[in-house]
Amino acid sequence: MDFAALDFPAFEGPLAQRGIGVIAPFDLALERELWRWVPMEVSLHLARTPYEPVPVSMEMAHLVSNAHHLAAATRDVLHVEPEVVAYLCTSGSFVSGVDAEHSLRKVICDAGAPAAVTTSGALAEVLQQLNLSRISVLTPYDADLTAKLHEFLDELGVKTMSSDHLGLGGGIWKVSYRTIAERILAANHDDAEAIFVSCTNLPTYDVIEPLENALGKPVLTANQLTMWACLKRMDLPIVGPGTWLREVS
Repeated sequence: MDFAALDFPAFEGPLAQRGIGVIAPFDLALERELWRWVPMEVSLHLARTPYEPVPVSMEMAHLVSNAHHLAAATRDVLHVEPEVVAYLCTSGSFVSGVDAEHSLRKVICDAGAPAAVTTSGALAEVLQQLNLSRISVLTPYDADLTAKLHEFLDELGVKTMSSDHLGLGGGIWKVSYRTIAERILAANHDDAEAIFVSCTNLPTYDVIEPLENALGKPVLTANQLTMWACLKRMDLPIVGPGTWLREVS
């Protein structure tokens, strides 16, 4: 082989990698959606919480937010040097309230992460930055777990104007875009300043832009918020749909 014929400058690289550690519940099925939110130079390094033989419920939210498991998962991704570690679970980070969400971030940092994010903490950041105090909510959960989200929002001083829930105990990633769009539209309240769609396992990427255009207000979704909060700490812009992103980036 004629090595002299090779254009070695073309082999320079790969592109310098910047990492995000992601602690996901055992049942996450939307890794592909996560990658759509980040720029090319960012890699995602996933760890999962241990399997729990229970349906999506209040019990599961408590189990997948166990501090011991989060610390262990954090340590599992540290060797690849992520700049931030995210706990990618909405219910697990809101189920015990605002103070408990702060504690989860402390657990991750105490385990060695340079910075920590949770999905519900990211929601709180965006609500504050956009100065939103009235929102509508859609969740895939049962009524009891959805009520815990309302309580979390109330602690933040945010009023839930209207709410809908799908009542699913599993298979959340299989819900169709059509169903999600219909339920978001139904959950909307005229006086709500935005709509929050909960759960990192509910696919939302491709419905955000058309629904924002139809409703004339921000549609905030769990994976979108989490990736935004991570990239903010890395001084990187998020990619993907969401008119509010341009306001806070």
